[in-house]
Amino acid sequence: MTALDLSSPVAVVGTGTMGQGIAQVALVAGHPVRLYDAVPGRALQAAEAIGARLDRLVEKERLTTAERDAARARLRPADETAELADCALVVEAVLERLDVKQELFRALEDVVSDDCLLATNTSSLSVTAIGGALRLPGRFVGLHFFNPAPLLPLVEVVSGFATDVSYATRAYETARAWGKTPVACADTPGFIVNRVARPFYAEAFAVYESQGADPATIDAVLRESGGFRMGAFELTDLIGQDVNESVTHSVWQSFFQDVRFTPSLAQRRLVESGRLGRKTGHGWYDHSGGAERPRPHTAEPAGPPAYVVAEGDLGPAAELLALIREAGIEVREEGEDNGTRLVLPSGGQLALADGQTSVEYRDVVYFDLALDYRAATRVALSHAPDTSPVTVTEATGLFQALGKKVSVIGDVPGMIVARTVARIIDLAVDAAAKGVATEEDIDTAMRLGVNYPLGPFEWSRRLGRGWAGALLDEMHEIDPSGRYAPSLALYRYACATDKREDTP
Repeated sequence: MTALDLSSPVAVVGTGTMGQGIAQVALVAGHPVRLYDAVPGRALQAAEAIGARLDRLVEKERLTTAERDAARARLRPADETAELADCALVVEAVLERLDVKQELFRALEDVVSDDCLLATNTSSLSVTAIGGALRLPGRFVGLHFFNPAPLLPLVEVVSGFATDVSYATRAYETARAWGKTPVACADTPGFIVNRVARPFYAEAFAVYESQGADPATIDAVLRESGGFRMGAFELTDLIGQDVNESVTHSVWQSFFQDVRFTPSLAQRRLVESGRLGRKTGHGWYDHSGGAERPRPHTAEPAGPPAYVVAEGDLGPAAELLALIREAGIEVREEGEDNGTRLVLPSGGQLALADGQTSVEYRDVVYFDLALDYRAATRVALSHAPDTSPVTVTEATGLFQALGKKVSVIGDVPGMIVARTVARIIDLAVDAAAKGVATEEDIDTAMRLGVNYPLGPFEWSRRLGRGWAGALLDEMHEIDPSGRYAPSLALYRYACATDKREDTP
């Protein structure tokens, strides 16, 4: 099946923020649109709100006056579901309750034709379970838009267990015809984005809970070293702590309380206290008027070392060697290929985060992963309590000489960016191996859905296919709860390009 013809009416049931956004997308694409809400008067209010947004698009010269007028003429609020009878697509955006959605779609089946495409915008419920209540579940799909729907390009097109391929294709092509970037995925908890993104929040909260660093420092490292648009604490304050925790809890429960998706106790306490983020004026941060944003920990200036000795090529951090030379610091290479570390003049070592802790070694300072060491403006360091102060000073001065701010955090395995990226890669590889989505669609979803600087598979190729598994192996040895145990899929993924022996 191809995309719906533009003459085909589209209905949106539920006229909150998301429902209005989806209706606007279909309307601007050229469809006649019907709005329905169970609460009398809300559909009319929503139509007026959409009309006002169309006016703003004209002011911004994104629509012509004629296009706006034509769109307004195609928009019609409906008082009863019977007015949706001729629609070719009905998209639901109502309360996130399974019973409510099932009841709605059972009622819609009595109204629309048997070939009408029915879609839910659910972000947390099972598409299969919602469609299971239908007489014809084959024409039921998930169309998960991201908020705000008119602006964000990604749409997850979710096939339930009983969804017919032809209807999933029609939904996919229709989303694309509307100017969106659709990705196809199977019905799994969290779909693509909300499944693969869990470690971004979970690992930041875990570092905080272990007293490794404060929220402002963790956010700064994720942004300025990891290349993420926002840090986990500021992003969840924007989303709403209750909303973010609810999604995390739903995914955790849906995976039968899999330890890899365990919610954060610190976030639970935040929600219980009513500090839900920007919408309540306080979350991880104080958002009240005049409140000063806490600053990340930044080390005081330190003198750079006269030279460093490079043992190995530094692996994912190899670019540092050129930066060090450009800063006028001598690099002595010993040619050993047995690690990713630098030896400082004091004899202390500086090593890329590998999932271990400094306390396991004598005089070692770890530095965190960066998306791009040349572009990064901040680098995190960690060390044990008994690490030589001279080593810490030399390590700090080295990165400052490269033009980086330095945040010294606690001795946490995997630090901040490295453990986060490793776990995201693991969940992405596991999802692809289980047929949730293709590698390409997972990368697209994570870049467009949550603005990651790279898709997980792009990141893995840059770091080396075995990098994430090696780091998680070390973390699993320290914390054998299973949270950091690399998936079988990640092991196979890493081995796929390894040189294998001919015989066992």
